[in-house]
Amino acid sequence: MTDSAVDINGVEKRFGDLVAVRNLDLRIERGEFFSIIGPSGCGKTTTLRMIAGFEEPTAGRISVGGRDMTGVRPYRRPVNTVFQSYALFPHLDVFENVAFGLREAKVAKAEVRTRVDEAVALVQLQGRERARPRQLSGGQQQRVALARALVNRPEVLLLDEPLGALDLKLRTDMQTQLKDLQRSVGVTFCYVTHDQGEAFSMSDRVAVMNHGLLEQVGTPEEIYHRPASSFVADFVGTANRFAGRVESVQADRYSVAIDGVGLRTAGGPAGLTAGTPVLVLVRPENLQLDGVSDEGRADLDARVVDTAFLGAERTVRLQSPRLGELTATARGSGRAPDPESRVRLSWSDDDAWLIPAAGPDAG
Repeated sequence: MTDSAVDINGVEKRFGDLVAVRNLDLRIERGEFFSIIGPSGCGKTTTLRMIAGFEEPTAGRISVGGRDMTGVRPYRRPVNTVFQSYALFPHLDVFENVAFGLREAKVAKAEVRTRVDEAVALVQLQGRERARPRQLSGGQQQRVALARALVNRPEVLLLDEPLGALDLKLRTDMQTQLKDLQRSVGVTFCYVTHDQGEAFSMSDRVAVMNHGLLEQVGTPEEIYHRPASSFVADFVGTANRFAGRVESVQADRYSVAIDGVGLRTAGGPAGLTAGTPVLVLVRPENLQLDGVSDEGRADLDARVVDTAFLGAERTVRLQSPRLGELTATARGSGRAPDPESRVRLSWSDDDAWLIPAAGPDAG
């Protein structure tokens, strides 16, 4: 028996001349909360639909629990899907909505009662079993859809933008509830969203897709702090990018000459060689204002363009004669620098990360 819940090997999906997914290899572990993120049209929903059986791969193979799913109809796969539109039956109450799949499968009446009660309790809707969907809030309807999927005890639960119809506050609350639910039931969750913050808050690992290709797979921390490409760095957050060139390799770190700055040290992916053009990434929260870096030097001067108050932090836009437009994040309750004021910039070498500058996403 394989330890993986889903194995995707060499999968491609074409719709006529359009290639929606290209040469995809992906492994999702049992009991994992795994998310696939990327912009609209990147292939993430098509990938989910192929796992569910709503689409067949043009090439390659998909296995669930070690079993090849080629040609297996959706209703015979050990998976269930929760969509953004919950597709609840308006004429049925909560109990009957959750019980629907079990009744279709001719499950005994006593077992239907037991399993529905368990599923309703899991999503904390006890006492609302006789309510109709129109009597429920958006969050409650979403939980009914989850219960309806979980009651069938799938090996893998597929979720396609399930929080997309909710307002921001409710989305945030449901993210916590979803992660708690996944931990309590131990079912593998495969979650698709375009919202990287949503995926990062819940997931054990995340896959980033772009134009049908898999750009990177890793923990949220790995993807945020060690992006594999310029696209990943931009998609999962803001990054200041400085052009440079590798001068020498020092174990797992690089000496890099940054245009307008000079020689610095940074981490980066293995395999970069001397002379390689690179982009040096520094996240806004790691760009220090009016201070010195851990190495004890202030590198640059800049002019404050404007600031934006965001509650726990302020975003500061800057203009540097050497490095152009920059973004910094000022945290805490201290006063942000005034527009048109001059500040000094620095960053710790430990907070810089290199990616190759070559390729369509560079620059």
